Amino acid sequence: MAEEKQQTPGREKSGGGGQSNSVPENESKGFLRWVEIMGNKLPHPFWIFLWICILIVILSGITSFLGVSAIHPDDGSLVEAENLISGEGLRRFLEEVVTNFAHFAPFGLVLVMLMGVSIAERSGLLAVAMRTVAFSVPRKIVLPVIFIIGACGNIGSDAGIVIVPPIAALIFTQMGLNPIAGLVAGYAGATAGFTANFFIAGTDVLLAGISTEITQQMPAAMEVSATANWYFMIASTFLLAFGGAFIARRYTIPRCNRFELLGEFDHQVHSGTLSAEEKKGLKRAGLALLIYSVVIILLVAPAGAPLRNQETGGLVPSPFLRGLIPILFFFFAIPGYYYGKATGAIKKPNDILKQMEHGMKELSGYIVLMLIVAQFINLFSWSNLDTILAIVGADFLTTTGLTGPILFILFMVLVAFLNIFLGSGSAKWAIFAPIFIPMLAQLNYSPAFVQLMYRVGDSITNCVTPLYVYFPLLLGWIHKYNKNIGIGTIVSLLIPYAVILFVMWVVLLFVWYVLGLPIGVGEYIYLQ
Repeated sequence: MAEEKQQTPGREKSGGGGQSNSVPENESKGFLRWVEIMGNKLPHPFWIFLWICILIVILSGITSFLGVSAIHPDDGSLVEAENLISGEGLRRFLEEVVTNFAHFAPFGLVLVMLMGVSIAERSGLLAVAMRTVAFSVPRKIVLPVIFIIGACGNIGSDAGIVIVPPIAALIFTQMGLNPIAGLVAGYAGATAGFTANFFIAGTDVLLAGISTEITQQMPAAMEVSATANWYFMIASTFLLAFGGAFIARRYTIPRCNRFELLGEFDHQVHSGTLSAEEKKGLKRAGLALLIYSVVIILLVAPAGAPLRNQETGGLVPSPFLRGLIPILFFFFAIPGYYYGKATGAIKKPNDILKQMEHGMKELSGYIVLMLIVAQFINLFSWSNLDTILAIVGADFLTTTGLTGPILFILFMVLVAFLNIFLGSGSAKWAIFAPIFIPMLAQLNYSPAFVQLMYRVGDSITNCVTPLYVYFPLLLGWIHKYNKNIGIGTIVSLLIPYAVILFVMWVVLLFVWYVLGLPIGVGEYIYLQ
């Protein structure tokens, strides 16, 4: 097994506050090299978001003065640019700065999830579990499995984005690979493949609800169920697994091999053999996890169970899915505790608190950054510029007069582009659905198919945008191993996933289109 700490033969200077990307001159060329160099000239994300906030405020004043507006396709209301350079704008900003930060949804999610994961990690359970996987599973299977787990992680909302990259870094470390490559691969799988899944997730329910609301207003009212895209999304998960594994082997791992790892880490491994203490800890952790899983199943599976939907008796939506974050917290914390007790990593109850506190210390940079990110998102929303931008983009496609495959591609490209700036998938779909569902229904395309195309575009560029709310978390993880790696280097490592997986996804879509396969339960590309 290779040593974790790797040496770089040469180092290269770049911008971005004197950061170095630790990559030799000949390591990357062409477009990716250009992205890397230009991106590394960017300052820290905090300052980027600060300047964007200032730009939004200025643009809000200019667009409001010019009377920029758009007609919302949902209810026909006039959406006008709001001037934030005003007394009202100043008062609202000052009154809601703290609220924006405290109520920022990803903030609480990350804190709760990582406190649970920290117990499992600091006790040593994750390292031993991943080491076992790395030494027992063939490498050809390990990489696809990482991407499958990343995609299926969206059943817990954004939980997969928080959990999978650190676990992938551990797996890569135990395999003798650079953990930074694992972080990049895990993040790409959990973000670019956010909409793919083997299971019905909250995304299916949310988007289907919006689609159904639109179809109810059409002459032939119909319902779009949560399973409307299920078959295609199952196939998409396999595509993501093997496509992502190919990209990781071809691009990510070779480019990350020469990143220097700075400092000592907790999970250096020289052998796949488990000690007697580790075996004992794994047995106790496994038994604790089994008991916990049985309890959860009993709370979910029987009819009328407390965690089922009390009105419909179903699981989608249900308290189980809405409460998946605390459920996952204990999923990691309980086995981690029993493993730590067996191995001596946890000797007294206060040790658990120290492990949770350690996880919070590593998030200090992320917490600071979330202060400005939360303001950016709310300022963009207050100005109405996000809604106007999406409406104008959708109108552009409708005015081209294109139909069929070319329109499909343009539609997905537009959604993918807007997704770089607008994070909320449901908000964008609420704008696009009233336009494209009725329009394509005139051409006999089903609402479920329109929704499917939207999901592909809305998912694929999550991984490459520095404006994505979890990108700062990835940056923090990578800086744990090498603080000299800049934003441009990270984005250049992620671009192959966005581009190649998008092409593969489009090909898969057109295979489905040509063969006329069902895209979900009772749903086809054409109206039946």
